[in-house]
Amino acid sequence: MQEYNNLFAVNDQDFELQVLRSDLPVIVDFWAEWCPHCHTLAPVYKKLSTTFEGKLRFATINADESPSIGATFGVQGLPTLIVFHTGKPVARIVGPHPTRLQQHIERALAEISASQPSL
Repeated sequence: MQEYNNLFAVNDQDFELQVLRSDLPVIVDFWAEWCPHCHTLAPVYKKLSTTFEGKLRFATINADESPSIGATFGVQGLPTLIVFHTGKPVARIVGPHPTRLQQHIERALAEISASQPSL
């Protein structure tokens, strides 16, 4: 069984530390056990966590177990994926788009990179 070193679960207690205070951008997958589309997306999400290791951290949060986080960020449907950078949401993907997920992530990272001041 493959290990996914860049994939981790968060909840109400550690969301701020693991996501909002992260040095790297973090994509958060809001999911629920009862959501069939969430289960369809999960293997692609896991695989992409290895593809983007070192550039983007991959988190999951069970929307039923941590509803206040979803409410704070306006999550209304599952799955919803939000990319956070410097504590703020910078991109959002709603619904199951397993074939386009990598493109969405690459676009979000390009926008983050373009917004960074040059040294």
